[in-house]
Amino acid sequence: MSSEVTNKVNLKEAEELACSLSEALSVGDCEEAVKLCEKLSKLSVPVSVSVSSQAYPRDAIRLRVGVEDAESDAYIPLTVEVTSSMTIGQLKEKISHDFGFHPLLQRWVIGKRLAKDKETLHSHGIRKCGDQAFLFIQSAQAAHLTRHQNNMDQEQERLDGIVESMQTMQLLPRGLGAVGVEKGGPPPPPPPKTALGWPCQMCTFVNKPTRPGCEMCGAERPEGYQVPDIYQPDHQEVERLQQEETAIRQYEQARQEERERNYLFLLATDDLNIISNTESAECPVCFLALLPGEGVVLRECLHTFCRDCLKGTIVNSHDAEVSCPDTCDSKLLDREIKALLTEEELQRFLELRLSIAESRSEHSFHCQTPNCRGWCIYEDEVNQFYCALCKETNCILCRAIHNDMNCKDYQDDLRIRAENDQAAQKTKQMLESMLQNGEAMKCPRCDIIVQKKDGCDWICCLMCKTEICWVTKQARWGPKGNGDTSGGCKCRVNNLPCHPNCQNCH
Repeated sequence: MSSEVTNKVNLKEAEELACSLSEALSVGDCEEAVKLCEKLSKLSVPVSVSVSSQAYPRDAIRLRVGVEDAESDAYIPLTVEVTSSMTIGQLKEKISHDFGFHPLLQRWVIGKRLAKDKETLHSHGIRKCGDQAFLFIQSAQAAHLTRHQNNMDQEQERLDGIVESMQTMQLLPRGLGAVGVEKGGPPPPPPPKTALGWPCQMCTFVNKPTRPGCEMCGAERPEGYQVPDIYQPDHQEVERLQQEETAIRQYEQARQEERERNYLFLLATDDLNIISNTESAECPVCFLALLPGEGVVLRECLHTFCRDCLKGTIVNSHDAEVSCPDTCDSKLLDREIKALLTEEELQRFLELRLSIAESRSEHSFHCQTPNCRGWCIYEDEVNQFYCALCKETNCILCRAIHNDMNCKDYQDDLRIRAENDQAAQKTKQMLESMLQNGEAMKCPRCDIIVQKKDGCDWICCLMCKTEICWVTKQARWGPKGNGDTSGGCKCRVNNLPCHPNCQNCH
């Protein structure tokens, strides 16, 4: 018997023994499997043993893949749908088919170990959705991949696809046309339905029309895409849409409940002068640890402080408005200041505010009664101030109280009393100082001291009713009255002002 005939007999016997061994291993018949292994070993025929894909879980797994290449430092996250029975070689073929990376360029690292082509994903611990793997794409030069070999592999892949599709085709009996069918024969298969969905611009995966993002890589749906009217979602997709609607309703309900809680909290705190902290905090001034309820939260800026630091800030303030101690632009409210201070401290603070307001007001006048705290802000046409505290009437022009006397009589009396009366002497010195500083002037007719509090350059003497030009210190009109320019002020004569500082208002 020739060697070729012997080889054929051995191969046939080896095939039968291999099939029997597969059945024995599948049913767990150990004795039979041992006998078959002994017979196979005597034939010296190369044999490969692998676990059937039916033994693995058939559920699809969404594998998270991190991709890097040899040319850039970019890290691209990717999601690939696989099964645990898939080998690394099959995974490479899938990546080559979906993304165009040749298997020779792919290096897979799973669990800090370089994966080999014959190993399954199950052996590397890939058993549930969310498991991770790492794919490194080599350069063609490093992988020794030529363009000719790449083209040949792509052509072979296309041929394999054609052969696979031909195997699934239903061939008609000989003699039938492309359109007609033999009478009584089976009808031709319907044309395949066009898959509805949108292709991802990142990973090219075709997603179901209603998905807002790619199922594989999470990229957004193309802008302007509309779900076809004829599309009917399957049961799984209907379930997902219902879950999304339920989640949106729950989110809106939670937001509405949060708004209502916030509104009720604001209503409750609006009646409180001081808002206490609800969480633990640290005072930014003294760094004291504050337990819930021990600190004060300012309404304007929501900064939290201890009570002592806030109280010290108010008491030591030299301004009418107390700023937040945390160097922000917010101010403490009056209700907060009132709640933090005692009655005595609050009274001193209010007096400070009054003093600051008086000093900063441009037209303020303080009552001339000794130790009286009354003051006012006067207007140009007002010449007297009645103090409600001491019940005295003050002359704003003379800056004094001269009951039962007009301004001229008072000023004449003041000159006489100034020789012996120290208080009158001080008042006289004050009036003279006002004359020297230009804050007052003497009437050109009756010689009493008058002053311009505010407004335009036209003033009128209270005693003789003479109209006076403030800038020239002369009478506005001469003895003949209105229109007589011999009084000294020649405003608007030849359309010229009477003085360089004239505001041309009289």
